[in-house]
Amino acid sequence: MIAEALGELARLLDRVEALQARSEASRQALDDAQQQLAEQLAGFEARIQALTEQARLQAVQHIVARTDEAARQAIDRQSRAMDDAARVAFGAELGATLQRLQSALARQPVGVPAWLSHAATAAVASAATWALVDLLRLL
Repeated sequence: MIAEALGELARLLDRVEALQARSEASRQALDDAQQQLAEQLAGFEARIQALTEQARLQAVQHIVARTDEAARQAIDRQSRAMDDAARVAFGAELGATLQRLQSALARQPVGVPAWLSHAATAAVASAATWALVDLLRLL
């Protein structure tokens, strides 16, 4: 019976040694899996960071494009408004000058000397030139 017990004990010790070897192999496999997971996680984080940077870059480019478009439209609207205002001002100034000239000519007695007509023409030409220069200065 002692021999049988010793045989059982030897088999038990063999099994414990085999279990210990398997346990060490399992621990090593678990360490390897942890290392691979850490490497994969680092790669994943790098890809997420690159994706985030790309999204940020595209968002900034979109904002810049929209801002440029809005600025162009504002400049265009402002230019058209200034052109319209200059035309109205030029038209009003020219109209007022022509009315003054017309009323001056209407009050002019018949037989007005020629130099007076020439002076009136010069005055109208001067006023028109001044209005044109003023208009160009606004543009």
